[in-house]
Amino acid sequence: MDAPRRYPSRPLVGAGAVVHRGVRVLLVKRRNPPNRGRWAIPGGLVELGEAVQDAAVREINEETGLKVGIEGLLDVQDDLHWDEKSKLEYHYILVDYLARPIAGTLKINAESSDSGWFSAAQVKRLDMSDGTRRVLGMFLDQRQR
Repeated sequence: MDAPRRYPSRPLVGAGAVVHRGVRVLLVKRRNPPNRGRWAIPGGLVELGEAVQDAAVREINEETGLKVGIEGLLDVQDDLHWDEKSKLEYHYILVDYLARPIAGTLKINAESSDSGWFSAAQVKRLDMSDGTRRVLGMFLDQRQR
């Protein structure tokens, strides 16, 4: 039986990637909690028996219609969300890769309400979690050096 996402009994592992075309990055607007209505890098949960990198590739394809090639590991971070009673509501361990699109046409699925390619200046103005902002900053800092 799958662990519940809300009020889980253990952390859940998510895999995603900063998908880039030059200095533009692909972001999706989340339709579901946590982070509903906020911009995020595409990704999702790792399935039992699935390699984390393979999960990132699969999830990005499911969420955006794009096939990607993984270029390397960017970051691993905790994503903790507490409810108003200070009870842990969501707990994810997020493994974020760097990837480039290799095939497909951008589209959104039921988990997202919007998607697009954004420049560094545009990213700064978007509503997103601190963790998403941090991992995008890592990529954008590398590109500006």
